[in-house]
Amino acid sequence: MTEGVSRRQSTLDEVAELAGVSRSVASRALNNAPHVSRAKREAVERAVRQLGYVPHPAARALATRQTGAAALVVSGEDPSIFADPFFAQVIVGASAALEDADLHLMLCLAASDRGRKRVEQLLRSKGADGVMLMALREDDPLARMAEGAEMPVVFGGRPVGLDPRWYVDVDNVGGARAATEYLIASGRTRIATICGRLDTEVGRARYRGYRDAMLAAGLEPYPPEGGDFTEPSGSAAMAALLARHPGLDGVFAAGDNMAAGALRTLREAGRPVPSDVAVVGFDDLAVSRMADPPLTTVHQPIEGLGREMARMLVAIIDGQDPTPLILPTRLVTRASA
Repeated sequence: MTEGVSRRQSTLDEVAELAGVSRSVASRALNNAPHVSRAKREAVERAVRQLGYVPHPAARALATRQTGAAALVVSGEDPSIFADPFFAQVIVGASAALEDADLHLMLCLAASDRGRKRVEQLLRSKGADGVMLMALREDDPLARMAEGAEMPVVFGGRPVGLDPRWYVDVDNVGGARAATEYLIASGRTRIATICGRLDTEVGRARYRGYRDAMLAAGLEPYPPEGGDFTEPSGSAAMAALLARHPGLDGVFAAGDNMAAGALRTLREAGRPVPSDVAVVGFDDLAVSRMADPPLTTVHQPIEGLGREMARMLVAIIDGQDPTPLILPTRLVTRASA
């Protein structure tokens, strides 16, 4: 080395890369934080010695406050929501990504005032390194709590009326538009929709996609028939549509469970699918493959949604500032349309 020229100091990212671990794992290993395996801790120590890395004092102080856990908070009313196929896949994806970062996953349901108070306490007390927040409705108090949180918060889906700094969402508008365009291309002209809750952004976005496709084709959109993403709500909505619009020949349901309910009602009403009424859903859950007939639907990467939410949260914990992410959708054609 030339005299008078100092060697560039190595970085934590370089330590993590050499050790074969994530930045957050390297940070916790250096600061003797919990929830780091012995093998990874030793790999980080070897990388530190090899690179001559010296941690910054402020970074060390911050890392020692980490809890080793991240929380997935769902705003809902039913404790069985985590058994729902959608949220079960989200949990699988999030768990895998957090395991790679040696972070534990906490599940929280804000189903009541008591539940929301527990979540508020979690956000204020820094009881986790970060939070992933899902299923928010319009004017949901959890959104206001998240705005004042003293820890990173990643939103799963954009909340109504807010523009959060960090979120992962799905192309709901584009997917709904593609589903409706497919029905139109098959010759259907009287296409109704069973939308999700219109006090959620996902419900509104999927209705916008349907409406955009109908207007672009010169067709009159039907008023939205509301559902809550459950099979019974889809069945009830389909019955209401048949009563008001008996001549309809196509239905876009903004969720596979609702589409499955619609199929049942159409079968009971003697309206064969797809020869009389074509049906398209959204999600590509297992129910879409088991439906009678199998359901044409919009595939969204549900497990990927959970995984990318967790990855974004880990990046923020590591001191990065990631940009919001919109995941793509694609149409899966089966026998219902």
